[in-house]
Amino acid sequence: MGTDIHVHEVYAGRVLQGAGARTLVPDEIERLGAQRVLVVAAPSSAETAQDVATSLGERYAATFGRPVQHTPVEVTAQALALAREMRADALVAIGGGSAIGLAKALAVRTGMPQVAVPTTYAGSEATPVLGETEDGVKSTRRDPALAPGTVVYDPELTLSMPHGLTLTSALNALAHAVEALWDAEASAATRAYGVEAADGILTALPAVLDHLGDVGARARLQEAAWLAGACLAQARMGLHHQLAHVLGGTYGLPHAELHALLLAHVMRFDLPAAPDAAARLARVADGDPAGAVAALAARHDGPTTLGALGLPRTALREVAERVAAAPYPNPRPVVAGEVEELLLAAW
Repeated sequence: MGTDIHVHEVYAGRVLQGAGARTLVPDEIERLGAQRVLVVAAPSSAETAQDVATSLGERYAATFGRPVQHTPVEVTAQALALAREMRADALVAIGGGSAIGLAKALAVRTGMPQVAVPTTYAGSEATPVLGETEDGVKSTRRDPALAPGTVVYDPELTLSMPHGLTLTSALNALAHAVEALWDAEASAATRAYGVEAADGILTALPAVLDHLGDVGARARLQEAAWLAGACLAQARMGLHHQLAHVLGGTYGLPHAELHALLLAHVMRFDLPAAPDAAARLARVADGDPAGAVAALAARHDGPTTLGALGLPRTALREVAERVAAAPYPNPRPVVAGEVEELLLAAW
Protein backbone atom coordinates (compact mmCIF):
# COMPACT_ATOMS: atom_id res chain seq x y z
CA MET A 1 0.00 0.00 0.00
CA GLY A 2 1.14 3.53 -0.67
CA THR A 3 2.21 5.70 2.23
CA ASP A 4 -0.43 8.31 1.33
CA ILE A 5 -3.35 5.98 2.06
CA HIS A 6 -5.14 6.79 5.32
CA VAL A 7 -7.57 4.58 7.25
CA HIS A 8 -10.34 6.22 9.28
CA GLU A 9 -12.25 4.19 11.90
CA VAL A 10 -15.12 5.44 14.06
CA TYR A 11 -15.63 4.82 17.79
CA ALA A 12 -17.90 4.27 19.72
CA GLY A 13 -20.67 2.17 18.23
CA ARG A 14 -23.51 4.13 19.86
CA VAL A 15 -23.61 7.62 21.33
CA LEU A 16 -26.55 8.85 23.39
CA GLN A 17 -26.49 12.59 23.93
CA GLY A 18 -28.70 15.01 25.84
CA ALA A 19 -29.97 16.04 29.27
CA GLY A 20 -31.34 13.00 31.09
CA ALA A 21 -29.58 10.49 28.81
CA ARG A 22 -28.25 8.65 31.88
CA THR A 23 -31.75 7.22 32.47
CA LEU A 24 -31.31 5.11 29.32
CA VAL A 25 -28.38 3.09 30.71
CA PRO A 26 -30.65 0.14 31.68
CA ASP A 27 -32.01 0.06 28.14
CA GLU A 28 -28.46 -0.16 26.79
CA ILE A 29 -27.64 -3.00 29.16
CA GLU A 30 -30.79 -4.85 28.10
CA ARG A 31 -29.84 -4.32 24.46
CA LEU A 32 -26.50 -5.98 25.19
CA GLY A 33 -28.22 -8.93 26.84
CA ALA A 34 -26.09 -8.58 29.97
CA GLN A 35 -27.26 -10.03 33.29
CA ARG A 36 -24.53 -9.11 35.82
CA VAL A 37 -23.30 -5.51 35.61
CA LEU A 38 -20.24 -4.22 37.42
CA VAL A 39 -20.42 -0.45 37.91
CA VAL A 40 -17.06 1.33 38.00
CA ALA A 41 -17.40 4.79 39.52
CA ALA A 42 -15.23 7.54 40.89
CA PRO A 43 -16.02 8.61 44.48
CA SER A 44 -17.26 11.95 43.12
CA SER A 45 -19.86 10.03 41.10
CA ALA A 46 -21.08 7.83 43.95
CA GLU A 47 -24.59 9.31 43.96
CA THR A 48 -25.05 8.88 40.23
CA ALA A 49 -23.60 5.36 40.47
CA GLN A 50 -26.17 4.47 43.13
CA ASP A 51 -28.99 5.83 40.97
CA VAL A 52 -27.79 3.79 38.01
CA ALA A 53 -27.36 0.69 40.18
CA THR A 54 -30.93 1.04 41.42
CA SER A 55 -32.25 1.51 37.89
CA LEU A 56 -30.49 -1.68 36.76
CA GLY A 57 -32.51 -3.75 39.22
CA GLU A 58 -31.65 -7.45 39.18
CA ARG A 59 -28.99 -6.87 36.54
CA TYR A 60 -26.82 -4.95 39.04
CA ALA A 61 -23.98 -7.04 40.50
CA ALA A 62 -21.61 -4.69 42.37
CA THR A 63 -19.79 -1.37 42.33
CA PHE A 64 -16.03 -0.83 42.33
CA GLY A 65 -15.64 2.70 43.66
CA ARG A 66 -11.88 3.15 43.91
CA PRO A 67 -10.47 3.91 40.45
CA VAL A 68 -7.13 5.73 40.46
CA GLN A 69 -5.71 8.14 37.90
CA HIS A 70 -3.16 6.77 35.42
CA THR A 71 -4.81 3.30 35.84
CA PRO A 72 -2.22 1.49 38.02
CA VAL A 73 -2.20 -2.23 37.27
CA GLU A 74 -2.52 -3.16 40.95
CA VAL A 75 -5.89 -1.37 41.14
CA THR A 76 -7.00 -3.10 37.97
CA ALA A 77 -6.16 -6.43 39.63
CA GLN A 78 -8.42 -5.57 42.58
CA ALA A 79 -11.31 -4.64 40.30
CA LEU A 80 -10.75 -7.74 38.19
CA ALA A 81 -11.00 -9.93 41.29
CA LEU A 82 -14.34 -8.33 42.18
CA ALA A 83 -15.63 -8.75 38.61
CA ARG A 84 -14.79 -12.46 38.66
CA GLU A 85 -16.22 -12.96 42.14
CA MET A 86 -19.52 -11.37 41.06
CA ARG A 87 -19.53 -13.15 37.66
CA ALA A 88 -19.92 -9.80 35.91
CA ASP A 89 -20.67 -9.86 32.19
CA ALA A 90 -20.84 -6.11 31.44
CA LEU A 91 -19.38 -2.84 32.68
CA VAL A 92 -20.85 0.60 33.28
CA ALA A 93 -18.20 3.27 33.90
CA ILE A 94 -19.30 6.52 35.53
CA GLY A 95 -16.89 9.40 36.10
CA GLY A 96 -13.83 10.91 34.50
CA GLY A 97 -10.75 9.39 32.92
CA SER A 98 -9.86 7.27 35.94
CA ALA A 99 -13.16 5.36 36.02
CA ILE A 100 -13.37 5.03 32.26
CA GLY A 101 -9.74 3.95 32.02
CA LEU A 102 -10.25 1.25 34.64
CA ALA A 103 -13.31 -0.08 32.80
CA LYS A 104 -11.24 -0.23 29.60
CA ALA A 105 -8.53 -2.15 31.42
CA LEU A 106 -11.13 -4.64 32.67
CA ALA A 107 -12.80 -4.95 29.28
CA VAL A 108 -9.59 -5.74 27.42
CA ARG A 109 -8.77 -8.45 29.98
CA THR A 110 -12.22 -10.05 30.02
CA GLY A 111 -14.01 -9.19 26.79
CA MET A 112 -16.91 -7.59 28.68
CA PRO A 113 -18.87 -4.89 26.83
CA GLN A 114 -18.76 -1.36 28.22
CA VAL A 115 -21.22 1.49 28.63
CA ALA A 116 -19.33 4.69 29.44
CA VAL A 117 -21.04 7.61 31.22
CA PRO A 118 -18.47 10.43 31.36
CA THR A 119 -18.86 13.20 33.93
CA THR A 120 -15.84 15.23 32.83
CA TYR A 121 -14.41 16.32 29.48
CA ALA A 122 -11.50 13.86 29.39
CA GLY A 123 -12.64 12.36 26.07
CA SER A 124 -11.10 8.94 26.67
CA GLU A 125 -14.52 7.33 26.38
CA ALA A 126 -14.41 8.03 22.63
CA THR A 127 -11.07 6.30 22.10
CA PRO A 128 -9.49 2.84 21.81
CA VAL A 129 -6.56 4.14 23.90
CA LEU A 130 -5.53 3.23 27.45
CA GLY A 131 -2.66 4.51 29.56
CA GLU A 132 -1.61 2.16 32.37
CA THR A 133 1.00 2.62 35.09
CA GLU A 134 3.25 -0.06 36.51
CA ASP A 135 6.24 0.57 38.78
CA GLY A 136 6.05 4.31 38.11
CA VAL A 137 6.14 3.94 34.31
CA LYS A 138 3.09 4.84 32.24
CA SER A 139 2.65 3.02 28.95
CA THR A 140 -0.02 3.51 26.32
CA ARG A 141 -1.77 0.85 24.32
CA ARG A 142 -4.20 1.19 21.41
CA ASP A 143 -6.67 -1.60 20.67
CA PRO A 144 -10.22 -1.53 19.23
CA ALA A 145 -11.26 -3.79 22.12
CA LEU A 146 -10.63 -0.89 24.50
CA ALA A 147 -13.30 1.39 23.03
CA PRO A 148 -16.65 1.41 24.85
CA GLY A 149 -19.47 0.21 22.62
CA THR A 150 -21.90 2.80 24.01
CA VAL A 151 -21.19 6.28 25.35
CA VAL A 152 -23.86 8.24 27.23
CA TYR A 153 -23.34 12.01 27.28
CA ASP A 154 -25.61 13.74 29.81
CA PRO A 155 -24.61 17.38 30.41
CA GLU A 156 -26.53 17.39 33.69
CA LEU A 157 -23.84 15.11 35.12
CA THR A 158 -21.22 17.82 34.54
CA LEU A 159 -23.04 20.50 36.54
CA SER A 160 -21.31 19.52 39.78
CA MET A 161 -17.84 19.98 38.28
CA PRO A 162 -16.12 22.87 40.08
CA HIS A 163 -14.47 25.74 38.24
CA GLY A 164 -10.97 24.28 38.36
CA LEU A 165 -11.85 20.80 37.13
CA THR A 166 -14.13 22.22 34.44
CA LEU A 167 -11.22 24.28 33.12
CA THR A 168 -8.48 21.68 33.29
CA SER A 169 -10.65 18.86 31.95
CA ALA A 170 -11.76 20.96 28.96
CA LEU A 171 -8.17 21.96 28.16
CA ASN A 172 -7.23 18.30 28.40
CA ALA A 173 -9.83 17.66 25.69
CA LEU A 174 -8.53 20.56 23.62
CA ALA A 175 -5.07 19.00 23.66
CA HIS A 176 -6.47 15.95 21.83
CA ALA A 177 -7.83 18.17 19.07
CA VAL A 178 -4.68 20.27 18.77
CA GLU A 179 -2.35 17.29 18.41
CA ALA A 180 -4.67 15.72 15.83
CA LEU A 181 -4.48 18.90 13.75
CA TRP A 182 -0.70 18.76 13.49
CA ASP A 183 -0.52 15.01 12.88
CA ALA A 184 0.52 14.80 9.21
CA GLU A 185 -1.22 11.42 8.88
CA ALA A 186 -4.60 12.56 10.22
CA SER A 187 -7.54 12.14 7.85
CA ALA A 188 -9.74 14.94 6.55
CA ALA A 189 -12.51 13.78 8.90
CA THR A 190 -10.18 13.94 11.90
CA ARG A 191 -9.05 17.44 10.99
CA ALA A 192 -12.70 18.48 10.68
CA TYR A 193 -13.39 17.03 14.13
CA GLY A 194 -10.35 18.88 15.46
CA VAL A 195 -11.44 22.28 14.18
CA GLU A 196 -15.03 21.83 15.43
CA ALA A 197 -13.77 20.58 18.81
CA ALA A 198 -11.39 23.52 19.20
CA ASP A 199 -14.09 25.98 18.19
CA GLY A 200 -16.57 24.45 20.64
CA ILE A 201 -14.15 24.41 23.55
CA LEU A 202 -12.80 27.91 22.98
CA THR A 203 -16.36 29.23 22.62
CA ALA A 204 -18.20 27.30 25.32
CA LEU A 205 -15.53 27.06 28.01
CA PRO A 206 -15.46 30.80 28.86
CA ALA A 207 -19.27 30.78 29.01
CA VAL A 208 -19.28 27.80 31.36
CA LEU A 209 -16.57 29.28 33.58
CA ASP A 210 -18.68 32.43 33.94
CA HIS A 211 -21.89 30.46 34.63
CA LEU A 212 -21.13 26.94 35.88
CA GLY A 213 -24.83 26.00 35.87
CA ASP A 214 -25.44 26.83 32.21
CA VAL A 215 -26.68 23.45 30.88
CA GLY A 216 -26.70 24.65 27.28
CA ALA A 217 -23.08 25.77 27.39
CA ARG A 218 -22.16 22.58 29.23
CA ALA A 219 -23.80 20.55 26.47
CA ARG A 220 -21.79 22.38 23.80
CA LEU A 221 -18.60 21.84 25.78
CA GLN A 222 -19.39 18.15 26.25
CA GLU A 223 -20.09 17.74 22.54
CA ALA A 224 -16.77 19.41 21.70
CA ALA A 225 -14.97 17.12 24.15
CA TRP A 226 -16.56 14.12 22.43
CA LEU A 227 -15.20 15.29 19.07
CA ALA A 228 -11.80 15.93 20.65
CA GLY A 229 -11.82 12.38 21.99
CA ALA A 230 -12.69 11.16 18.51
CA CYS A 231 -9.56 12.98 17.31
CA LEU A 232 -7.45 11.12 19.85
CA ALA A 233 -9.00 7.87 18.62
CA GLN A 234 -7.74 8.56 15.10
CA ALA A 235 -4.57 10.61 15.34
CA ARG A 236 -1.12 9.95 16.69
CA MET A 237 -0.15 11.55 19.99
CA GLY A 238 2.83 13.90 19.91
CA LEU A 239 5.10 15.77 22.29
CA HIS A 240 2.29 17.21 24.39
CA HIS A 241 0.81 13.85 25.34
CA GLN A 242 4.24 12.31 25.78
CA LEU A 243 5.21 14.99 28.30
CA ALA A 244 1.96 14.49 30.19
CA HIS A 245 2.46 10.71 30.26
CA VAL A 246 6.04 10.89 31.51
CA LEU A 247 5.29 13.55 34.12
CA GLY A 248 2.09 11.90 35.26
CA GLY A 249 3.29 8.33 35.32
CA THR A 250 6.67 9.00 36.94
CA TYR A 251 5.82 11.80 39.35
CA GLY A 252 2.13 11.12 40.00
CA LEU A 253 1.06 14.57 38.82
CA PRO A 254 -2.65 15.11 38.06
CA HIS A 255 -3.54 14.36 34.45
CA ALA A 256 -5.94 17.19 33.62
CA GLU A 257 -3.88 19.91 35.31
CA LEU A 258 -0.78 18.74 33.48
CA HIS A 259 -2.52 19.07 30.13
CA ALA A 260 -3.93 22.47 31.03
CA LEU A 261 -0.65 24.08 32.02
CA LEU A 262 1.48 22.45 29.33
CA LEU A 263 -0.72 23.01 26.29
CA ALA A 264 0.05 26.64 25.47
CA HIS A 265 3.79 26.00 25.88
CA VAL A 266 3.72 23.02 23.52
CA MET A 267 1.62 24.99 21.02
CA ARG A 268 4.22 27.76 20.96
CA PHE A 269 6.88 25.09 20.45
CA ASP A 270 5.14 23.15 17.67
CA LEU A 271 2.79 25.45 15.75
CA PRO A 272 5.57 27.25 13.81
CA ALA A 273 6.45 23.83 12.36
CA ALA A 274 2.78 23.02 11.59
CA PRO A 275 1.47 25.86 9.42
CA ASP A 276 -1.75 24.10 8.39
CA ALA A 277 -2.71 23.40 12.00
CA ALA A 278 -1.73 26.94 12.95
CA ALA A 279 -3.96 28.41 10.25
CA ARG A 280 -6.96 26.25 11.19
CA LEU A 281 -6.62 27.08 14.89
CA ALA A 282 -6.09 30.77 14.19
CA ARG A 283 -9.50 30.89 12.49
CA VAL A 284 -11.27 29.83 15.68
CA ALA A 285 -9.00 31.66 18.14
CA ASP A 286 -8.94 35.25 16.88
CA GLY A 287 -5.54 34.75 15.28
CA ASP A 288 -3.59 33.68 18.39
CA PRO A 289 -4.40 30.09 19.44
CA ALA A 290 -1.53 29.71 21.92
CA GLY A 291 -2.41 33.05 23.49
CA ALA A 292 -6.08 32.05 23.78
CA VAL A 293 -5.15 28.80 25.52
CA ALA A 294 -2.68 30.55 27.82
CA ALA A 295 -5.37 33.06 28.82
CA LEU A 296 -7.78 30.26 29.68
CA ALA A 297 -5.13 28.31 31.60
CA ALA A 298 -4.38 31.42 33.66
CA ARG A 299 -7.99 31.38 34.93
CA HIS A 300 -7.29 28.20 36.91
CA ASP A 301 -7.77 28.65 40.64
CA GLY A 302 -5.15 25.99 41.33
CA PRO A 303 -1.53 25.39 40.25
CA THR A 304 -0.63 26.91 36.88
CA THR A 305 3.05 25.88 36.73
CA LEU A 306 4.90 22.58 37.02
CA GLY A 307 6.72 23.91 40.07
CA ALA A 308 3.46 24.76 41.83
CA LEU A 309 2.13 21.33 40.87
CA GLY A 310 4.99 19.74 42.82
CA LEU A 311 7.62 18.87 40.19
CA PRO A 312 11.17 19.52 41.42
CA ARG A 313 13.32 21.74 39.23
CA THR A 314 15.97 19.03 39.17
CA ALA A 315 13.60 16.67 37.30
CA LEU A 316 13.38 18.76 34.14
CA ARG A 317 16.52 17.46 32.47
CA GLU A 318 15.69 13.83 33.16
CA VAL A 319 12.19 14.24 31.74
CA ALA A 320 13.53 15.99 28.63
CA GLU A 321 16.10 13.26 28.03
CA ARG A 322 13.53 10.49 28.44
CA VAL A 323 11.19 12.17 25.97
CA ALA A 324 13.94 12.82 23.43
CA ALA A 325 15.24 9.25 23.69
CA ALA A 326 11.98 7.80 22.34
CA PRO A 327 9.95 10.67 20.89
CA TYR A 328 6.34 10.39 19.77
CA PRO A 329 5.63 11.62 16.21
CA ASN A 330 5.85 15.42 16.30
CA PRO A 331 5.91 18.23 13.72
CA ARG A 332 9.14 19.64 15.19
CA PRO A 333 12.21 17.52 16.03
CA VAL A 334 12.32 16.60 19.70
CA VAL A 335 15.72 17.56 21.11
CA ALA A 336 16.42 17.20 24.83
CA GLY A 337 17.83 20.69 25.31
CA GLU A 338 14.89 22.35 23.58
CA VAL A 339 12.37 20.26 25.48
CA GLU A 340 14.09 21.21 28.72
CA GLU A 341 13.66 24.89 27.79
CA LEU A 342 9.96 24.26 27.16
CA LEU A 343 9.64 22.55 30.54
CA LEU A 344 11.52 25.35 32.27
CA ALA A 345 9.06 27.87 30.84
CA ALA A 346 6.22 25.73 32.19
CA TRP A 347 7.97 25.25 35.53
